[in-house]
Amino acid sequence: MNLFWRTFVLLALLLTGGVAAWVQTLRQLEFEPRVAQAAQQLASLVNLSRAALQYSDGINRIAVIKTMSEREAVRILPRSKDDRWEPLETDRFTRQVGAELKSRLGDDTLLARSVNDEPALWIGFTIEQDPYWLQADYARVEPLTPSTWIVWVSIALLFSVLGAAVIASLINKPLKNLSFAASRIREGEYDSRLDESNITTEIRAVNIGFNRMARELAKVEEERAVMLAGISHDLRTPLARLRLEAEISVADEEARKAMAQDIDQLDAIIDKFMDYARPDDTKTKPVDLGLVIEREAAAFRDKSQIRFSLRLPPGIKVQGDDVELGRVFANLFENARRYGRTVETGVAKVKVSHVITGDTVIVTVRDYGQGVPPEKLDQLTTPFFRGDAARTAATGAGLGLAIVKKALQRIGASLELVNARDGGLMAHIRLRRAS
Repeated sequence: MNLFWRTFVLLALLLTGGVAAWVQTLRQLEFEPRVAQAAQQLASLVNLSRAALQYSDGINRIAVIKTMSEREAVRILPRSKDDRWEPLETDRFTRQVGAELKSRLGDDTLLARSVNDEPALWIGFTIEQDPYWLQADYARVEPLTPSTWIVWVSIALLFSVLGAAVIASLINKPLKNLSFAASRIREGEYDSRLDESNITTEIRAVNIGFNRMARELAKVEEERAVMLAGISHDLRTPLARLRLEAEISVADEEARKAMAQDIDQLDAIIDKFMDYARPDDTKTKPVDLGLVIEREAAAFRDKSQIRFSLRLPPGIKVQGDDVELGRVFANLFENARRYGRTVETGVAKVKVSHVITGDTVIVTVRDYGQGVPPEKLDQLTTPFFRGDAARTAATGAGLGLAIVKKALQRIGASLELVNARDGGLMAHIRLRRAS
């Protein structure tokens, strides 16, 4: 769950809880007044009907009953002991109305929801010891229907959720911009600029600090590139002169070869440093994996030091960069040539195989040397680290596998190093398959 949805859900829950609490509060506040109002109306209706009938003679009483039935939808009928009736008090509201009516009209007042299977609001009262039923509209004691509450609560919740979405968007917009700018910095683009005029003090301070950091990183990166180029030039120039002097001045063939090898080693170490410090701005494209591996393996011509077994069919395309992939396999092969030689023959045997799973191609580069202690496997990709098996022949800078890992990261791939069960080191390279 990203930050927007987290903020939105929390705000929505808060507003929903607030709406539910207000609805319950309003229902409680509305309950007592409605009970009193319904009881007062019904008591007034009974009292008026009782007074009208009590002070009317027989002929006028019939006329009053008829008029009330026509104009007020109120019927007054005599009550007998044989009447079948159902009590009205079935819920909290009607029980409160019944209690209020009895306090106003007397304890002998009856409330029924149907009499003789005729549903209505029936009120039983007496006039001079004569019992009567007063029939009225049942809507007088009906609370607000659930549909009314559902409609208004739904409207309130809808506007609350929309408001939560707007608020969450406004809160997270500066953070989203900051995240996007940070991702561009991670990819090596230092020209990201955030709004330094934001009205929120904290966000404005963060944006100002981030822009300052981006400018400083751009300056450091520029200075680093210039420094590395200068170091490479300044070191290679005297190395070239040394090689020339050695070729001309040193008469001993063995000494001349040894000096040339030392110079080549220094030149290779400079290349390693330059490869490791290369900027992370690689653009990927479909690359023929088999051609890259065959090209890099062909560069190792000395069969007395390394031999290859390549088991990759032609036409396997992966998403990457030709130069970066070449650097990856060149370093893996060189690492195997140095540290993966077998005890019996002194020759490094390298086997390259692959497995395709979905949109992933897993390439395995394996040697048959002594392997690496398990506790040191995770340290092999650390710059300048050398395992125990490599110390006796430590002629490199300790950057080979670190360069492999970083080059794979540039193209969105990954590296896993494990020991083979029957000896040797295995490098599993996970690459994205090109469509």
